Amino acid sequence: MAVQGILKCVILFSLLANCVLTLSVVNVRDHGVVGDGITDDTQGLLRAWEVTCKSSSSSATMHFPANLEFLTRPLLFKGPCKPRNITVEIHGTITAPSEPRQWRCRSTDCDSWIRFSHVDGLFISGSGTGTISGRGEKWWNIKGKHRPAALRIMSSKNLRLSGLRFKDNPRMHIVLDGVQGARLTDLKIQAPGHSPNTDGIHIGDSTNVNIEHCTIGTGDDCISIGGGSKNMTIHNIRCGPGHGVSIGSLGKDGANDEVENIQIRDVVFTNTSNGARIKTWQGGKGYARNIAFERILCQNSDNPIIIDQFYCDHETCVDHNSAVKVSGVTFREVMGTSKRETAVKIDCSKTVPCEGITMENVYLKSNRHGKKASAYCSNGRGKVFGQVVPKVSLNFG
Repeated sequence: MAVQGILKCVILFSLLANCVLTLSVVNVRDHGVVGDGITDDTQGLLRAWEVTCKSSSSSATMHFPANLEFLTRPLLFKGPCKPRNITVEIHGTITAPSEPRQWRCRSTDCDSWIRFSHVDGLFISGSGTGTISGRGEKWWNIKGKHRPAALRIMSSKNLRLSGLRFKDNPRMHIVLDGVQGARLTDLKIQAPGHSPNTDGIHIGDSTNVNIEHCTIGTGDDCISIGGGSKNMTIHNIRCGPGHGVSIGSLGKDGANDEVENIQIRDVVFTNTSNGARIKTWQGGKGYARNIAFERILCQNSDNPIIIDQFYCDHETCVDHNSAVKVSGVTFREVMGTSKRETAVKIDCSKTVPCEGITMENVYLKSNRHGKKASAYCSNGRGKVFGQVVPKVSLNFG
């Protein structure tokens, strides 16, 4: 019995030792980080990341304690890392310098505030209290200066973001660039409606992305989907204020952009300039296809449904014959109110018309008493099913 007891203890000790070796927790406070919201914690955070990334454990956690404010200039958390999985656990607030000049970065290296590059198996968790606050107010008033995105994740696989709050960041709040496999859930993103280019989530060159259960209100798109984005599901989103959920803009400066297999459903738009939107530049190439907007509620949106192949943000725009091909787009169970008389706008190229457009059970009315909503369709081909109000005249094709 004594030998068996000893053997059990040895086995138990081995299991516990193995757990210790496979899990590492790095508290940022142990690496010179103060967390008082006044002291510059940039170098301490970089040291904490280096320890986390080089850990010999199979899983490592970089821990930001609660009730603290971590002031930092731009950060680059670079991989690849040794652990198969890395968790960044944010319970406090990460905040930026209040003055743009205090960021101490040149325009060429200030496209991002917090950037992760080549980090696979990354999980950034806020547990409902973790906040990323960029103090963007003074950035918004600077004309002609490139403003940094808040959180940019590049060239990574198997990403998860959950339970984070984003507030008043200088430009886009979250950017996914070259990410393969991502799940973003339970995010709250806020910026004033007048803040320029503060997209909630922007995605480019990424595949297999799922975004769900998020509340987003900014001065630009709640979610924007750029070229190279494929196989995405977006659902259970509250959007407003902002510019809606946009595919594009695509094809700028003649670029070849490709977007396909996008499902957007169960979205509420409140006081947004757009709802379900696809926008492409003239002169572009490529395609946007197999896109579905389903179970959409628009509450006082300017353009509840819009496909615009003539998008241009300049005062002078040049006509082109080439365009990004838009096809296989479904609007199903879209309802609500429109601020403008034209609730449905499909404005497509004569040389590259939109094809395979489906309108099914759409009911949109004007929010103006006694006014009827209308629809505009140019060079759009497709079919109508069920009740569609206002009436949309699609050429069969």
